[in-house]
Amino acid sequence: MSAPAARGLFVSDVDGTLVTPDKTLTPAALEAAAELRAAGVPYTLVSARPPRGMARVVQAMGVTLPFAAFNGGSLVGPDMQVIEARYLPADAARQALAALDRRGVDAFVFADNAWLLRDASAPHVERERHTVGFDPTVVAGFDAVIERIDKLVAVSEDSAELDALEAELRPLLAGQANIERSQPYYLDLTHRLANKGEAVKLLGQRIGYDLAHTVVLGDMTNDVAMFRVAGFAIAMGQSPAAVKAQAQAVSRANTEDGFAFAVRTLVLPRLAGEGGA
Repeated sequence: MSAPAARGLFVSDVDGTLVTPDKTLTPAALEAAAELRAAGVPYTLVSARPPRGMARVVQAMGVTLPFAAFNGGSLVGPDMQVIEARYLPADAARQALAALDRRGVDAFVFADNAWLLRDASAPHVERERHTVGFDPTVVAGFDAVIERIDKLVAVSEDSAELDALEAELRPLLAGQANIERSQPYYLDLTHRLANKGEAVKLLGQRIGYDLAHTVVLGDMTNDVAMFRVAGFAIAMGQSPAAVKAQAQAVSRANTEDGFAFAVRTLVLPRLAGEGGA
């Protein structure tokens, strides 16, 4: 017997939401994905990660729909083929890199399906390697890819320094770049339309659901853009207060299987079954 028609689309963030702090997919998360499939609820993922860094999670979760990488900068098919890509403008990238250099902040650059950096001993290299599942390439500079940057990440263990850098870059790159914190130690710069709100709009259009019938789940400030456009937004339990304030509901933390809890108590009751939302 086929599953009943779903009432809408479910879109989840990955890091801080779907996976645990050590980047693990728990058995409960995998079971929740199976429950979504059994209920006929279409679901997909959106992440700050590059497509290569999402591949294992997409496969393990049984995602068969297009998904979004680079905070929405790339729309990717389940076969890992890029459907649409938006690059950071070259002039914005140059200005941002100059600001990072002035402040002594390290940069991760994602371009041409690679992760580039100038210093292999920069903060969080091992964490990022574990997250994305592939090694960085050490380069002398980024001029060779300056027109094809999917995402530029300012990396620092000093959260206050990233706060100051963000305050400097927002007016400097206004209208040129989207600037968001994906983690307390990462400041992401992407194309001005590469945000999770735009990503959810594109995914809904491709999959065939309008925003009013879309439920989203996330944990950080870069998820707020999709909270603002979705019909129903859920924040993770460990989210900052400002993020929780933008959501209609709050789940448990990602250390407490908050993804599975959200699916079972909030997503399935809203989206599974016949009829409209």
